[in-house]
Amino acid sequence: MTKCILIVEDEKPIAEIVKFNLEKEGYRTSVAYDGEEGLHKAIALNPDLILLDVMLPKLDGFQVCREIREISTVPILMLTAKEEEVDKVLGFEMGADDYITKPFGMRELLARVKANLRRADVNTDDKTKGMLTIDKITIDFAKYEVTKSGDIIDLTFREYELFKFLAVQAGQVFTREQLLEQVWGYEYYGDIRTVDVTVRRLREKVEDDSGAPEYIMTRRGVGYYFRGV
Repeated sequence: MTKCILIVEDEKPIAEIVKFNLEKEGYRTSVAYDGEEGLHKAIALNPDLILLDVMLPKLDGFQVCREIREISTVPILMLTAKEEEVDKVLGFEMGADDYITKPFGMRELLARVKANLRRADVNTDDKTKGMLTIDKITIDFAKYEVTKSGDIIDLTFREYELFKFLAVQAGQVFTREQLLEQVWGYEYYGDIRTVDVTVRRLREKVEDDSGAPEYIMTRRGVGYYFRGV
């Protein structure tokens, strides 16, 4: 079934060229030119992925992302002309799965779209069927759900994917570049902060003390790993 992508972008020339290239790749598309319209279409269309600009009329992209996250785990790829770290961090805090800065190349955008769609598909790999329990943590692969001591932890799709990837291979250390490729699913484009921000958010949600983690560990100078308890 053809994937549907919602483009929420107030700059019509950008929206049109993105729409053209996505449809050329075989996707169905819908465009919204302000935040309110984008939110309404996200609810009505239930798209497979949303390309969401940050600077929008009526509701900005962060507000739209936050409201969508209350009702859906659809992959959200945020588009922005800003490069400040705070904007990227805020986007992930609102629940964004990925981030790309304008001006961007269409090849990179299409790669990000394909990767996020692929990661959102149900994982049928045998090793991730059923459940995995480590100490107080249980991951239910069928439900895309993580619980700690029986309490559900509210994770975004990308947070869940990273947590699952590390937990399934507990004890193995991965570099940030490896995690970008394996979890985000596209070739490394140079922004390893994406991994650091997601790890920080995960620790805040999963660990009793994010400053002294028990599960998601750092191997200084190398990367991250999940400590099997």
